[in-house]
Amino acid sequence: DLWAQGADLVAGVDEVGRGPLAGPVVAAAVLLPPRCHFPWLTHVRDSKVLSAARRQELTHRIRKDAVAIGLGSVPHDLVDAVGIVEATRRAMLAALAELSDAPEFVLIDALSLPRCSLPQRPIIHGDGLSLSIACASIVAKVARDQLMLEADTRFSGYGFARNKGYATREHLDALARLGPCPIH
Repeated sequence: DLWAQGADLVAGVDEVGRGPLAGPVVAAAVLLPPRCHFPWLTHVRDSKVLSAARRQELTHRIRKDAVAIGLGSVPHDLVDAVGIVEATRRAMLAALAELSDAPEFVLIDALSLPRCSLPQRPIIHGDGLSLSIACASIVAKVARDQLMLEADTRFSGYGFARNKGYATREHLDALARLGPCPIH
């Protein structure tokens, strides 16, 4: 509806990493071309319902066809210091700041960004209702998963390659056995 109202550069913003016990919060901002109809858009969904392979494939397509993509990350220690909501907002603001083109409007999954001067609309379950937010969800998930794969090589024994830092039985057992590592 924003494209129909004349706002051509609409950024979708979403984050991943609000629930894990380890790792950063990562946000992405995606600017799709106005009124685009890429065939791959029919496969775009909230990143949580897509397979890892589908997320990888879609991230490649999004990176190829988007007007601009921005990523922002807040490390675990800052999450602990400022809280998860503030850390999420900071990651989202960082993602918006990384866009090579300034959006005219921002659609955000669930949160508002009081420190963002751009017109914006928080949308509850936005990753299921807005293609640009869903694209941001996918790009952020792939970026964070890659960070957790790298963490798995540095901090063996926690299963980060599989659990991505979330509270799985394997991860909780590893924490009981090994104690926290530097990214918990």
